[in-house]
Amino acid sequence: MSIWWSLHLRREAASVPLARRLLLGTMESAGVDPDISYDLSVALSEACANAVEHGGDGALDGAAEAYRVTAYLDGETCRIEVADSGPGFGAAGGDAGRLSAEAENGRGLYLIQELADHVHFGTEPGLGGAVVSFDKILKWRKGASPLLAV
Repeated sequence: MSIWWSLHLRREAASVPLARRLLLGTMESAGVDPDISYDLSVALSEACANAVEHGGDGALDGAAEAYRVTAYLDGETCRIEVADSGPGFGAAGGDAGRLSAEAENGRGLYLIQELADHVHFGTEPGLGGAVVSFDKILKWRKGASPLLAV
């Protein structure tokens, strides 16, 4: 069994905890270990906060006022993608290639990189905008019967 969901959220600070709570609820229902759930929820919060802060270009069509969060729990892996309509990371990945804990900017991206097993920073094909996707191998709560077991 697999679980996936997608949210289209307004670029407002209040949307960040909404996405985080939905992810934590999904993980709890699936029987995921709380430490793994916490790591993924912090990474998701950082990606959403970046979309809220940097995810628009001031366009009047309304697209710049929203971003998308998609989560996939499939087998032993959780994959999360956050996409916005902002300037993106540029042709060379923008600042994503120079992440460090001491950097003036980009500490949220650095944190995502540290909490997830695999991270990709890119640009939405054909649309522009940043896409942050990351995944993590799932572990299960002690004594839980994983909902996602194959």
